[in-house]
Amino acid sequence: MQLQGKRILVVGAGKSGQAVCEFLVEKKALVSLTDASSSEQIPDVAKALSDRGITLFLGEYPQVTREDYNLLVVSPGVPLTVPPVEQARKAGVPVMGELELAYRFARAPVVAITGTNGKTTTTSLLGQMFQEAGYRTLVAGNIGLPLIQEVEKYSAQDRIVAEVSSFQLETSQTFAPRVSVILNITPDHLDRHGSMEEYVRAKARILAHQGPDDWAVLNYDDPLTRNLAGNCSARVLFFSTRHILESGIFIQEDQIVLRDKGRQLEIAKLQTLRIPGAHNLENALAAVGAGYAIGLAPEEIARTLASFAGVAHRLEYVATVNGVRYINDSKGTNPDAAMKALEAYDVPIVLIAGGKNKGVSFTEFAGKIKERVRVLITVGLHGGQIEAAAREQNFDPIYPARDYAEAVQLAHRYARPGEVVLLSPACTSWDMFKNFEERGELFKKLVLELKEQPATVTDGLE
Repeated sequence: MQLQGKRILVVGAGKSGQAVCEFLVEKKALVSLTDASSSEQIPDVAKALSDRGITLFLGEYPQVTREDYNLLVVSPGVPLTVPPVEQARKAGVPVMGELELAYRFARAPVVAITGTNGKTTTTSLLGQMFQEAGYRTLVAGNIGLPLIQEVEKYSAQDRIVAEVSSFQLETSQTFAPRVSVILNITPDHLDRHGSMEEYVRAKARILAHQGPDDWAVLNYDDPLTRNLAGNCSARVLFFSTRHILESGIFIQEDQIVLRDKGRQLEIAKLQTLRIPGAHNLENALAAVGAGYAIGLAPEEIARTLASFAGVAHRLEYVATVNGVRYINDSKGTNPDAAMKALEAYDVPIVLIAGGKNKGVSFTEFAGKIKERVRVLITVGLHGGQIEAAAREQNFDPIYPARDYAEAVQLAHRYARPGEVVLLSPACTSWDMFKNFEERGELFKKLVLELKEQPATVTDGLE
């Protein structure tokens, strides 16, 4: 892809947009950037990009015509309905995202992982598998490191493991990973995609350009995911925690088993896995399939399954205070993720939930709260929606908190020894925080401060 001398407009000044700008400057393109934020709102970013010779349109959008621009690169967080994108499409200016741009410069085989939940855990697990097997491995994408930033540093002998979101896949055009993984598809981001059908269509783009020499690892137990196999040109490898498969990865007599080409491989005993919860078993099976598809030996896969302890902000153990375990699941940003977190524990739970809703219903989540939770503490912009859904299930008690400091104190007050205090918000963090990491770090800080307080007798709602 020839970029030198091309007039390129980057839309979005976040981490991805900044990385794209740096990449394009190195390729000697003529780069402009636009963002709805003004230079006063993002002064450090504005200065850094201006110093690199990038033309800035901050707090406003430029007019996009074929005479002015050869290409528009849109950041994943930017809706495709913003004026520059719509103008570019009407004018016939090509539009792509950072994922597509990075892929065109990738030389290493790409394993791409998507799904509503479990992406980061599975991406991290698979990346560790490759690293421990001796491969130089890039773990990037939606996990936090823009792929464009590092992609050219890896050769055909290396491996790239990319977490990809529906937002990134929306603008993919030729993206064809050697191995694609779809973990699950449940309602999420409907405020962006408009309908469940459009959300599924965006996720399915991970399969769109694969060929018969590629692999697609799909969740057999999730009907929306399983049905995508019918339109897939790649070789399909299913995984299932509920069924014995003729071909694929499944559980048999407490063993992870892989069947392919008429042979059966016993990969690992379930008791060797360190990550908790049924959903993490699904993630592990998906990683087994992807690792096998790209050439890892069973013993290499098993070694990492036995050592991988999970990722930050996903069922992350924080501390035990007065006999109560505190768990940080700030990455549980939708109801399905939060329900899976609730299912990971077989003791009563004091749940902290709430934040900014993404246009999804809390009805099913409320049913799971009634089943698994003893005390509910709500917080954030749409905490009241969770409270209302729980009350419709005749759940009680519920305590709304003004902020996280009060939420943690309420949890400390009402939790009993042997129970779990779980932060799993079922919402994004954008009402109160920059991201789920910031939310999780505050929760951990507040919990660790509890350890410094003198022991008190909690009322436990007796």
